[in-house]
Amino acid sequence: MSTVTLPDPDRAVLARRNEVVKQLKKLAPQAVMIADLEGRRTFESDALAAYRRLPLAVVLPASTEEVSAILRFCNENHVKVVPRGAGTSLCGGATPLEDSIVLCLSRMNKILEIDAANRVARVEAGSTNISITQAASAQGFFYAPDPSSQVACTVGGNIATNSGGAHCLKYGVTVNNLLAVRLVMIDGEIVDFGGSHLDSPNYDFLPLITGSEGQLGVVTEASVRLLAAPEGARPVLIGFDSAQAAASCVAAIIASGIVPVAIEFMDRPAIHVCEHFVPAGYPLDAEAALIVEVEGSEDEIEYLLEKIEDIAQDYNPISTRRSQSAEESALIWKGRKAAFGAIGQVSDYMCMDGVIPLSALSAALEGVSQICRKYRFDVANIFHAGDGNLHPLVLYDANDPGQLERVELCGAEILKLCVELGGCLTGEHGVGIEKRELMYEQFTDEDIDQQVRIKEELDPAWLLNPGKVFPILGRDALKLTIDLTRLEAGRGDATREGELVDEAAYIEGEETL
Repeated sequence: MSTVTLPDPDRAVLARRNEVVKQLKKLAPQAVMIADLEGRRTFESDALAAYRRLPLAVVLPASTEEVSAILRFCNENHVKVVPRGAGTSLCGGATPLEDSIVLCLSRMNKILEIDAANRVARVEAGSTNISITQAASAQGFFYAPDPSSQVACTVGGNIATNSGGAHCLKYGVTVNNLLAVRLVMIDGEIVDFGGSHLDSPNYDFLPLITGSEGQLGVVTEASVRLLAAPEGARPVLIGFDSAQAAASCVAAIIASGIVPVAIEFMDRPAIHVCEHFVPAGYPLDAEAALIVEVEGSEDEIEYLLEKIEDIAQDYNPISTRRSQSAEESALIWKGRKAAFGAIGQVSDYMCMDGVIPLSALSAALEGVSQICRKYRFDVANIFHAGDGNLHPLVLYDANDPGQLERVELCGAEILKLCVELGGCLTGEHGVGIEKRELMYEQFTDEDIDQQVRIKEELDPAWLLNPGKVFPILGRDALKLTIDLTRLEAGRGDATREGELVDEAAYIEGEETL
């Protein structure tokens, strides 16, 4: 069972399912319509597969005009809409509801224009992240944001959650590389924000749209910045005998004034799983490892790597391996990029996504370890250390209902720790359903009210991606609602069904029943 709740479906809409499907087919005859049970089941969850709902129908349009017609119909008939790209969301951002259609933009995957003179790419929202770089590479350019799922994730999804990736330390996240979007509002109106250059006229709505998780409209096209490919790039792989030493080294590198293109952190469990999956030569005797990459001319690369290695010496590294070839660099990165999939072969996991100040990195790692021990879970830490974006992977058994509840509580405590340390709830995965009830940990009543006013102005009936981002329980609800009977299943303890308790005390056995 789960502590996460979703809104009850509108029975009147469910009763009209066949008519809704029939009308949508008429409105968008070129769109692919999936209405059969098995077809819809393919879209019942995103990458946060612990939560599933069978949608009313799935529609895959091929143009902005089709998206406009579909949204206009849904608005007029009070049908909820869940926008979806590749379904790689790790926060439940594309989890459907039973009375919603899934509007999947994966067919809209054209690279519309590569404007090398102005360093701009105009693409459809269903284009994969990496396809932009592939299209621009022949002219010596690349698209900087590079989440680990970049071979699958789409630009529309990147915009929805403001995705980053390993190289965002130097180049920024999606919002820093976005120039324009074409957005379809819930009433079908098509609007354009931004332009083909950095300083477009009129109000700058791009930061509002970026990270809005499909709450305000559906992005169908985007114009993004292209950057000149660097002359060269190489990483150094450094192993340490403690996570604290590695964390301190990260802070020292940044404090020195050096700006690497990436600093990635892996702890011992992650190192072993990744090395087994991709034999990349990771230091198996290390408690933690850093991948630090720099760019520039060959002389500049050698100089920077030498400086980084000198800084690392103050933290007693047990191994240092400087890449000597493009092939070796690719192998080092292949292991890191495959980390989530590699750990998925070993165990189910809940991938957290919080941000902390670099000065709090050691405290965060120690806190994450203590929290996971308290809830009796193993954890593998893999994250973008340069910008403090943590990705603890909490390992659990998805077939055990009690473990799902506990891992949710464990994850919630990790995210609360991030906020307490001066960070925030999400770096690039978004809020979705996973962090929805934690919003009040970071935002005040006034903050949430302002967000709600914007939502209601652009989507008055709350039809776009319902049940996500905005808290359902409210600030006065006690943390999370736990059904103690379900949590205690199999332990034989007497419980009071539906009672609210302090979950941390309960897990520690301090709650008297």
